[in-house]
Amino acid sequence: MEQSFVAWAKMRARNLPQVKLGIGDDAAILQAEQEDVVITCDTMMEGVHFRSDITELRRIGRKLVHINLSDLAAMAAIPKALFLSLCVPNNSPNRAADVIAAEIFEAVCQAAEEHQVAVAGGDTNCWGGPLVLSLTAVGYTEGGLAWTRSGARPDDLVVVTGPLGGSISGKHLDFQPRLDVAEALRGKLEVHACMDISDGLSTDLLRMCDASNCGAILDLSKVPITEAAQQLANTSGRTPVEHALGDGEDFELLLAISPDDYPRMVDLLGPQQAIVCGEFTSRTGLWMREGGKILQLAASGFVHR
Repeated sequence: MEQSFVAWAKMRARNLPQVKLGIGDDAAILQAEQEDVVITCDTMMEGVHFRSDITELRRIGRKLVHINLSDLAAMAAIPKALFLSLCVPNNSPNRAADVIAAEIFEAVCQAAEEHQVAVAGGDTNCWGGPLVLSLTAVGYTEGGLAWTRSGARPDDLVVVTGPLGGSISGKHLDFQPRLDVAEALRGKLEVHACMDISDGLSTDLLRMCDASNCGAILDLSKVPITEAAQQLANTSGRTPVEHALGDGEDFELLLAISPDDYPRMVDLLGPQQAIVCGEFTSRTGLWMREGGKILQLAASGFVHR
């Protein structure tokens, strides 16, 4: 449902001059006099995004902050403030509502302090349903230099900032948002397009292609794969590269870079955070290079129903 709803919402939402970029990217951009304000929001729900009976509440709260900061990193935005809203169950058999709220809030504060971001407000409610967490993150870009997912060009390189797959083994809770990459590249390199990999490399790359009106060819032999994905492949019935393409929640950045700019990117980041695994093409859709042939590649990854 998510993609069709987002497309409808993008058409339905009222566009005003102060909205420079609205629905459809990793975050929205509001026009300001000296800089653009970048705003993003994510919601996490018990039973859908986490299980609090098997995961520490502080790890859940930390993830909530980091998924929002990952969106800001994908836009080259500098984070400034967070707004936390909680819907806390008042019938939890194991913990009182105030204990749950305090654990989540403490985790959010700790993550915010780590990244020098203010917790500036929010809302708290108790109800008879499951634990629901929502966080809004606000940042800004200098000189209107926000990255979006819609600027990839044919012959650009498909670049990712780290190995992919196997996030269920722990990375989806304990990753670091790539604010360091955004800081290193911001204003020093022309990034044609960027987004974070939340639903899987193949799915998110196809989204970038659709937004940019182009296609992409992946060289599967060059897709970086985590050790966790290698281990999962021993029992999952899927290959390591299938895990890398579709597991999702990697929260590495996916970028479109001119081949001429790639050496500069390596100088700024190092080869371990500037991994080329394909190129963009004028032929729309998602493709893979295999045995000298170019074949269509079906996108795989998490789909929000």
